[in-house]
Amino acid sequence: MGTAAIQGDLWGKAPQGWAEIQEPMHRPLWEVMLNAAEVGLGTRFFDAGCGGGGASVLAADRGAQVSGLDAAEGLITFARERVPKGDFRVGDLESLPFDDDAFDVVFASNSVQYSGDRIAVLRELGRVCKPEGRIVAGLFGPPEKVAFSVMQKAVRDALPEPPSGKGPYELSMPGKLEGLLEEAGLQVLGSGEVDCPFNYPDFETYWRGNSSAGPFQAAIRAVGQDKLKAATREAIEAFRTKEGRFNIAPNIFKYIVATT
Repeated sequence: MGTAAIQGDLWGKAPQGWAEIQEPMHRPLWEVMLNAAEVGLGTRFFDAGCGGGGASVLAADRGAQVSGLDAAEGLITFARERVPKGDFRVGDLESLPFDDDAFDVVFASNSVQYSGDRIAVLRELGRVCKPEGRIVAGLFGPPEKVAFSVMQKAVRDALPEPPSGKGPYELSMPGKLEGLLEEAGLQVLGSGEVDCPFNYPDFETYWRGNSSAGPFQAAIRAVGQDKLKAATREAIEAFRTKEGRFNIAPNIFKYIVATT
């Protein structure tokens, strides 16, 4: 099974929790990425790894012509419902079903890091972007700037052995994603950071939102839901407010703007 099929299976197990609870908390990141790419009326906009379509909704509200792709059929269903005039497809970022130079803006929020061949993905993003168009990619900043890393550590520590790969922050290290963009033949124009606080009224809401994410689903398969839920319940207590809510912050995300 290829990377896209694996990710599509994991992220498609409980799409409602992601689309309705966790994904919308990334709106501050989406807004600065849309601004950086100057998305507006008539922009041909491609949402690469669109998930439930939250960012696509914002682009459509600005007057963009929206297309999107994700590996998870369940998430694409939400995107299609939210942006009925959009062109949303299930597929693999390493082999996009779009023509060369099809888009003015290519937007990849929290997607490139889940691919098996990052260079192949970035070359595909460049291929479908028009000459001198904008490619903007966003993901977590370095772990020392991300409060949510405590929860990710709790998941990792619950596993019988560390997961394969270099972890969720591999591309977050200074210069890493920038270097890959340049290796893929793209020109880096700039970068920035933004805080996305994760706020939950109670633990069950936190769990519904986060257990829907692909990495959590993979961990549940490895150790079972009860063990993982207990581990993250203990870790989240550090973020409980006096009112009983959970405020996991700050969570610094980085974004990079490039062109073809």
